[in-house]
Amino acid sequence: MLERTKRTEMLLGEAAMHSLRSAHVVVVGLGGVGSWCAEALARSGIGTLTVIDSDRVAESNMNRQLAALASTLDKPKSEVIAARLHDAAPDANIIPLTALYSAETREQVLPAHCDYIADCIDLVSCKLDLIATAKERGIPIVSALGTGNKLDAQQLCITDLSLTSGCPFARVLRRELRRRGIEHLDVVFSPEPAIDALQDETPPPGRRSVPGSAVWVPATAGLLMAEKIVLELATSAQA
Repeated sequence: MLERTKRTEMLLGEAAMHSLRSAHVVVVGLGGVGSWCAEALARSGIGTLTVIDSDRVAESNMNRQLAALASTLDKPKSEVIAARLHDAAPDANIIPLTALYSAETREQVLPAHCDYIADCIDLVSCKLDLIATAKERGIPIVSALGTGNKLDAQQLCITDLSLTSGCPFARVLRRELRRRGIEHLDVVFSPEPAIDALQDETPPPGRRSVPGSAVWVPATAGLLMAEKIVLELATSAQA
């Protein structure tokens, strides 16, 4: 029993922890959702984590992202998160990739073999390709929907995409995935109506606006994703 994970092992058991140590999970996107998901996975005993993000830490990230500190500004998020995870889980294999996942980079970025994917991408085209690829390869995947412009983390839940409503992001995903023959997808979703956030900065290319955010909403979404992944991998040890 490893000292650092023994409190988790007290709940899940020895066989489950062995399964977690043998597992390879990929977290794509290390922002407000993905950074907390990766942290929870590492602290729960996942043996190999590939963490993928193309961005560098910005000051505007500091209200919600684990990578964002005064000491890490302008550093690649993947490298900052990898260093943090290695510090929290020194026995884990942490693989950072500073890259944008897309259809064009898929073969270079996505590992040939992994046990689970945490999809924390917010670009629709990239997200669709990642989901479709996971489904084609038979890799379990859970996807985060929008957490911006929301304040009530208690409304977040994990459900099937087909059961979501009132979320423009979910509506687009349902339509586009249906065209690809995909009807079902595990997602982290909140039915909370989006708040009309004040706009005081120019949105980046490809975006209509900049969403407001409060740390507890994306963090909760990331933790819920980690819970699902860890418990499913742990359960597989008992099957």
